[in-house]
Amino acid sequence: MRAVVYQGPGAVDIREVPPPELIHPRDALVRVRLAGICGTDLHVIAGDFPGIQPGAVVGHEFMGEVLSVGSAVTLFKPGDNVMASDFTACGHCHRCGRGDHWECRERAFFGTGTSFGPALAGAQAEIVRVPHADTTLAPIPRGCPDEAAILLGDNLATAWAAVERSRLEPGEIVAIFGGGAVGQLASLSAQAAGAGAAIVIEPNAGRRAFARANGGLVASPEDATALVAALTGGEGADVVIEAVGNQAALASAFEIVRKRGRIISVGAHSVESWSFPLAKSFANELTIGFAIGDSIRLRPRLLSLITTGVLDPTVVIDCRVGFSGAAEAYADLKAQRAMKALIDPRL
Repeated sequence: MRAVVYQGPGAVDIREVPPPELIHPRDALVRVRLAGICGTDLHVIAGDFPGIQPGAVVGHEFMGEVLSVGSAVTLFKPGDNVMASDFTACGHCHRCGRGDHWECRERAFFGTGTSFGPALAGAQAEIVRVPHADTTLAPIPRGCPDEAAILLGDNLATAWAAVERSRLEPGEIVAIFGGGAVGQLASLSAQAAGAGAAIVIEPNAGRRAFARANGGLVASPEDATALVAALTGGEGADVVIEAVGNQAALASAFEIVRKRGRIISVGAHSVESWSFPLAKSFANELTIGFAIGDSIRLRPRLLSLITTGVLDPTVVIDCRVGFSGAAEAYADLKAQRAMKALIDPRL
């Protein structure tokens, strides 16, 4: 079968690889209809995360049709249309029971090598093996387009997790560093949750225009402090979401958050340590948190928002390619010529 594979730092290729097989009774095989390229994938192929080997199939966002299931799979059968979490979880341990699926001891993250658990072949392929299928997969309900379903697996779940972790109150001011797919979806999620204003802070003029067209306020990094001060009487933003995944953006969050405000980082970080403004955080009673999107926990709530028309995550998708266009799509995302790319293996 065809798949996108990691060649080495900064490079992917399209290759024929052996199709996956059922290994465990709880596995399912899914024929991929859509696979996403995510900012985390850019980190993976750049070599920012350890454990990815040349020849490994990459990608962690997908939806499609069930081809076959193991003997212990009870919720799905061949022919079912399904969406997927970007990582697996057993669904039965005490961590899964309290909704902390990312912390499951049996977690594996599709297409990221051994960075976050045991290696699991990625989803930018014609067929993907899905462990713990009854937990990892979910049916796609009527009223949820395929392109929305794929975003539920990671980008939208991550954006909503940021808002959820921030404990946003209606009317509060939210500032978001980063105008990529997750940052834009964080703006839409904050608006849906009742934010007084969602400010997308982004150097790229095109991405600022997109955020403005979709209900957000915008600022370049140089103008962010003045805009936040003007909106809040100099107090600072109630919530700051860091959706870039670098130290500079996270450091900047401390410059615009109000006293007793909350900073939530959902950017994918790979550095081991960071200089933390401890004295300022103590004096200003700041809260800082990190969140990873948990589609398994959040799917029911987000599906309701999508099917009722409250939230349309598909607006961020601006690049659709077949396998032949995958390498160029990676390059376009890295250069910020695209915001969100999907691979359709049928093209």
